[in-house]
Amino acid sequence: MNSEARSPDGPSLRSLISGYETCQVVYVAARLGVADLLAEEPRTAEDLAQALHVDVGALQRILRALAALGLLAHLGGSRYALAPSGTRLRDGMPGSLRAVALLAGERSYRAWGGLLHSVRTGETAFQHVFGMGTFEYMAAHPEVAGIYNDAMAAGAAERAAAVVAAYDFSRSGVVVDVGGGHGALLIAILAASPGLRGVLFERESVTPGARVRIEAAGLDSRCAVVSGDFFRSVPREGDLYLLSHIIHNWDDRKSGSILANCRAAMSPGAKLLILEQVLPERFAPSPAAVHAAMADLHMLAITGGQERSAGQYQALLVAAGFTLTSVTGTAVAESLVEGVAI
Repeated sequence: MNSEARSPDGPSLRSLISGYETCQVVYVAARLGVADLLAEEPRTAEDLAQALHVDVGALQRILRALAALGLLAHLGGSRYALAPSGTRLRDGMPGSLRAVALLAGERSYRAWGGLLHSVRTGETAFQHVFGMGTFEYMAAHPEVAGIYNDAMAAGAAERAAAVVAAYDFSRSGVVVDVGGGHGALLIAILAASPGLRGVLFERESVTPGARVRIEAAGLDSRCAVVSGDFFRSVPREGDLYLLSHIIHNWDDRKSGSILANCRAAMSPGAKLLILEQVLPERFAPSPAAVHAAMADLHMLAITGGQERSAGQYQALLVAAGFTLTSVTGTAVAESLVEGVAI
């Protein structure tokens, strides 16, 4: 039997071990902008090397790997074309994953190299590798922060559509999106429910970009943008408080502080909605289980937070003054965890 054959439960062990190779090949292509240069027509490795100011021999080897991965089509000799699956590495295209590849190949790749330190100590690998926390690092490196924001926006339309389809927001009057970034999810929610009003709450460094996008969507008359720090307080008078990809960034103590601040701003009966990946109670080999486990380890390595099971979310909510009322799956990996203020 071929020792490299795919096992019934997933890829071969050797392919799992060498996953870092694929990450770096895709990262190099994203950083150089290979997909953008091939968008209009096929080109030779020599043409690309001249345009990119890189070594032609080394680039040729990268191009071969990209063709083997199905991201490029090798036309013979040194000529390559962009394959359909490679179009998502183009910059600025709908559904582009270029920023995701950049973030993975630079920041995340280095931090994951410290995962053993995290397992031995319980500390965040990012802090160990970079000497500061991830959000502190992004504040000091605006380019990385920009890549991070673009990466978080990747897939936002698909995620927002899934959330709107899974939950009836029209029952609320005012939705407060706590840590809502540039407002992609809140914009989709408001567009789907014309009678709804919104408040986007974010750090002062983020709110200018949010205002631009909300105005561009024609929603500025229905949506206020407020600056602040959710570790201190959040805006009052909302009927529904939304936390999308926020709680998983933090440990239980800091997550509890965010939830407590939301509860302090809410009247009894107001609702809290957490959008996160919810861990299964039991893990067995499957793509979904791998995705969940790796997402949880990513939080350990990068932020010091964690993904959680429904039971863990229930414990957090009860401690902050909520009753967990439902956990609703969506068409994407994340679920909606709903709580009611008591």
